Amino acid sequence: MSHCCTFCGKEFPTRGGIKRHIANRPKCRRAWELTIEEKDLEDNAPSMENHNAGNSFSPLRRSRSNSFEADEHNPPVPKSRHVTVEDVADEGEVVGGGGRYFKQCSDGGWALQEGKTEFERYQKYKEDMGEDEWAPFCDKEEWGLAEWLVKSLGQTRTDEFLKLPITRNRMQTSFHNNRSFLKKVDELPHGATWGCKKISVQGNRTDEKGGPLHEEVELWMRNPIECIKDLIGNPLFKDQMVYTPARAYTDSAGLHRVIDDMWTADWWCDMQKNLPEGATIAPIILATDKTCLSQFRGDKSAYPVYRLFHHCMSLLLQPLVAAGEDGVEMVCADSLIRRVYPILAAYVADFPEQCLVACCKENRYERGDPLESPMQDPAVIKGILEKRKTGHHPAEFEEFGLRTVYAPFWANLPHSNIFLAFTPDLLHQLHKGIFKDHLVKWCLDIVGEEEMDARFKAMPDYPGLRHFKKGISMVKQWTGTEHKEMQRVFVGLLAGAVPSQVLVVARAILDFSYYAQLRVHSTESLNGLESALAIFHANKDVLQQLDIREHFNIPKLHQLSHYVQSILLFGATDGFNSELPERLHIDFAKEAYRASNKRDYEEQMALWLQRQEAVFLRGSYLNWLLEQSQLAPTNFTHDRGYDSDSDSEMEGPDAVPVNTVHFLAKTPAYPQRSVQHLVTAHGASMFLPALKLFLHNHMPHAIITPGLQDRFDVFRQVVITAPPNPLISESPRQWRVRATPEVLPGRGRKPGSPAKFDMALISNGIQPRTLEGMRVGQVRVIFTLPRQFGTYSRALAYIEWFTPLREPDRSSGLHQLSRSTRRLHQNAAVIHVDEITCPCHLIPKMGQAVDRGWTSANVYESASDFYLNTFIDLDTFCMSAID
Repeated sequence: MSHCCTFCGKEFPTRGGIKRHIANRPKCRRAWELTIEEKDLEDNAPSMENHNAGNSFSPLRRSRSNSFEADEHNPPVPKSRHVTVEDVADEGEVVGGGGRYFKQCSDGGWALQEGKTEFERYQKYKEDMGEDEWAPFCDKEEWGLAEWLVKSLGQTRTDEFLKLPITRNRMQTSFHNNRSFLKKVDELPHGATWGCKKISVQGNRTDEKGGPLHEEVELWMRNPIECIKDLIGNPLFKDQMVYTPARAYTDSAGLHRVIDDMWTADWWCDMQKNLPEGATIAPIILATDKTCLSQFRGDKSAYPVYRLFHHCMSLLLQPLVAAGEDGVEMVCADSLIRRVYPILAAYVADFPEQCLVACCKENRYERGDPLESPMQDPAVIKGILEKRKTGHHPAEFEEFGLRTVYAPFWANLPHSNIFLAFTPDLLHQLHKGIFKDHLVKWCLDIVGEEEMDARFKAMPDYPGLRHFKKGISMVKQWTGTEHKEMQRVFVGLLAGAVPSQVLVVARAILDFSYYAQLRVHSTESLNGLESALAIFHANKDVLQQLDIREHFNIPKLHQLSHYVQSILLFGATDGFNSELPERLHIDFAKEAYRASNKRDYEEQMALWLQRQEAVFLRGSYLNWLLEQSQLAPTNFTHDRGYDSDSDSEMEGPDAVPVNTVHFLAKTPAYPQRSVQHLVTAHGASMFLPALKLFLHNHMPHAIITPGLQDRFDVFRQVVITAPPNPLISESPRQWRVRATPEVLPGRGRKPGSPAKFDMALISNGIQPRTLEGMRVGQVRVIFTLPRQFGTYSRALAYIEWFTPLREPDRSSGLHQLSRSTRRLHQNAAVIHVDEITCPCHLIPKMGQAVDRGWTSANVYESASDFYLNTFIDLDTFCMSAID
């Protein structure tokens, strides 16, 4: 029996086929929606003349509306309709939602009337043209191929691929070479158009006639207002958009404030008061940095000239001047029109770039105590520069270390303070700056390279921790990742090797770094930042006494004094880390340059970026259509044969866990292992006594007593997934706890691997927030009970206890512990696997000189006293430092 679509007449063998057809064919889907809604589409659609100034919508021309007049097709939305994180009735009232309580800061984000997003308008255009969603490509498969070609292959490789006989004969695509393929790509809608301005630069050299030489440079740019419209109007961002600032609290009384994203911080709230009632602020975050376009020395890299940089930035940002004063009506992601004021809020840049933007010399901070340097006032700086331009010589010009940039690009940007806009930069200021360039260097001068390397070599293993098996002195090129890996072990590694006051300095810097990385801040975490910086300054003089440092007039050290202020103004630092724009250098500059023929490459780069964006937008549009169809796949978790014995750290369930869950592999890695094997290969010397005690306590009616004859299914590891820690990330947490014996080298070139018996924090099954009541144990065997003992569904682990955590060491702040013994034997126990909270890391007490016989593989067995390393990850740090 066939089934027919009532809207187009096409026949299908099943009802499910009709449903999929209606969901994927826009015209039929829209007709179905009209049938359900029982109203005519045209009654609610905005006039096309209103939006296109008399022109029909074309995917090749991104027409924009400059004004949205209310008419019979576009009724105005009442001013009382505010769009915020919560519907807050009155300013000052605290309303709860999602574990948070919000208080609206000001009356902003008003919706003026309803409109149509670009995706909605494009959908209507394609329906009117009678095209399906895949056009100009034939179908879903051809679109998938096109998307892969644009993202993965250059033009030459694309041409070669399309000319392969197997491609031509079997695929039979609608494009046969790179030229015809790109012609189709260029039919796709794209973002704001790229433009080029020629700028004449006068140099300091002269020609034959004595006149100054001139050179023309090109400035490639896009209208920032159009870029903002693209972002704020993307319906896929609907659930992430916030149009009105609010203050967030963890309690209904509004006593305990928390700050994460910019809309929960002070700048947005304060700025809202300076704008007309109902205004919507679009905070602008700028990021600049020079980059090399190729990997070869001397190629395509130049540091910008000061005046030229400011002139180009002024041209680029000129549209923001009027828009910041008067606002611009924009269709937002929720299909409502608001008057948006784009205002420069934050500027992400490293220190040389900040000096370039601020019109000052890089040695500015060498002239005095950085702690005493006040925040500059843009109006005062503009006045000083204006006096210098007119021939005067104000003393402040030299005092402030200014450069002769008479027209800073930020001078006319409304409501902006460029000096407040410089946000913390974790990469350059903390990881690379204070930590690597200063703290590590100071400690190397004290400890010496040989001893420092030996300590890194002897560092115990931990899942995901980089082991510097050759030390750090041989590393020539450092990355931000390596800096962070060093920080994870640095405090415990220094203990005993440096004077106690130097260890206090190191601990203070690492405390500051870890507090600064939190993505949600409270009064407690901000106090922790200030306290850590104060402890550093109270103890830093020891470095001068040891002749390690002559002074502390360090620009990056001065910048740390502004972190708390910046977090209060703009939110957590993770939104302003320069690691993101540096990654974009690769995606948007270096890759674009490599795709060119290296001659007149700027225009080719712009075209490459336009095509990449067009493909991205089409993919986003298709995802939006899928959401609209209400047939998008859900996040149900299915049994996919997950193997937790894999070494991959990325495997595991996709769904966000509500509670902590422990996963074992479906099949054991070591089935039917004897007790003797567990004793010799796993070092489980007290396995049988511990198991007997466990069975006595948990299965008192068991008849069989375990003995040497019994065999057990043994697993390599347990994977633990836990709900996200909001202080750290929105992603679920995942850990591995391994219990794998040594693997000897095989035949040929197959290498062996050392034993990995991880340390873990053990609780009573409740996921704790602090270290209180936690104990450390070394996991040696993960196993299940054989059937002869009865049915027991919970997996077990044999562990060896360490002593309870002692009070933190006064210098390092780390808890000390050692192996626990009982009647001259290891104090061991069998516990439920779900009592393991997470892995932990211990660092041996190395003394003034580490034992050269210690290695990463044997140090847990060789050392007797340890520190609990609370810097191994942010989770452990929060458990130790934040209640």
